[in-house]
Amino acid sequence: MDKTMKRPENVNVSLLTYVSFTFLGYFIIGLSLSVLPIFINKSLGFSLVVAGLVISLQYVSTFFLRAYSGKMIDGKGPKPAVLYSMLGFSLTGIFLIMAYYFKASPSLSLIFLIITRLLTGCAEGLVGASPINWAIMAVGEEHTAKIISYNGVASYGALAIGASLGILIEHDFSLYGIGMLSIMMGTAGFLYARTKRNVTNPNTQEGQSFWKVLRKVAPFGACLALGGLGFASISTFITLYYNYFHWNNGALCLSVFGGLFVIGRLVFSNVIKNYGGIRVAMVCLLVETTGLLIIAFGNNPEIALVGAGVTGLGFSLIFPALGVVAIKSVPASNQGSALAGYGLFIDLSLGVAGPLIGGVADVYGMAYIFPFSAGMVFIGLGLAYLLKRKSDLQI
Repeated sequence: MDKTMKRPENVNVSLLTYVSFTFLGYFIIGLSLSVLPIFINKSLGFSLVVAGLVISLQYVSTFFLRAYSGKMIDGKGPKPAVLYSMLGFSLTGIFLIMAYYFKASPSLSLIFLIITRLLTGCAEGLVGASPINWAIMAVGEEHTAKIISYNGVASYGALAIGASLGILIEHDFSLYGIGMLSIMMGTAGFLYARTKRNVTNPNTQEGQSFWKVLRKVAPFGACLALGGLGFASISTFITLYYNYFHWNNGALCLSVFGGLFVIGRLVFSNVIKNYGGIRVAMVCLLVETTGLLIIAFGNNPEIALVGAGVTGLGFSLIFPALGVVAIKSVPASNQGSALAGYGLFIDLSLGVAGPLIGGVADVYGMAYIFPFSAGMVFIGLGLAYLLKRKSDLQI
């Protein structure tokens, strides 16, 4: 490794070149995220249930590709996984264009959209942990917390930018424009990835099976999943929540949440290294719980905005804080599988959040979704406390 890469300024520049692949991937995901449900429902004439199922297919293929991605990273390095992911994202653009051209035949168009969502999930599964591992192998494990933090900023920031831009592009250029941009961005990512040197895992001892690794990271992943329900309740239901109380500008909560999330990642990225992952995760889960309770018991939209910001700040470091500990729980030769398995739990959280929290709203009423979410995150805090106690006893 080039010794100059170890200097802090060079480390920051270097890791940004790797997490740029995360930005490209999630930007492409975001482009169609806001427009496809409307296209399926309004243009093709299918129900919102069908639209929701088609969108959810992405999480199914992502779930299964993460295991394959982890084994590929451990065996061949992260570069092949990134290359395949960029090709996958390019293919999503091709099938998106085909869905648009065959919109006069709704069933055929829907088939192309199903293929698009499955390919999107495959590409996301391949790119999910690959840039993180690539950066860790290139700049050193001591920067793991910073790398995961920056990667999270790239993914959530790209989703927000892509979703907003996708609405504008669809308005002027339809799905054809989104498909073309997806092809170009995926191709650019593929060509850029080819120029970078692959790095393989220096630990040559035989690794454990993915499922054994998954069992080891599962306790930390469970905390992450419970924390993710707080994020999902805001991202999925905040606009409906505002509408229920006849408030305006519910989407502003998403912006406030995202803004405080990014600030938390950038400003506090070093606290994990200084205070330990589990301790930081406990504080973050407590802050997130507090933010959700502020929304739940606030009586006006301004207080809800404050709650959304506090929730975003709390959620910001949960993934990297627990991720650092999860990686250390397995042999170094299984680092790729550990991150891939750990990432499954945020997929699981986001996948079940819609029907779970929606069920609470249907049975008990919209006013109960944020107290319920706060309770789930608080359970995550309790689990993190038990993990901290277990860790202390082992010292």
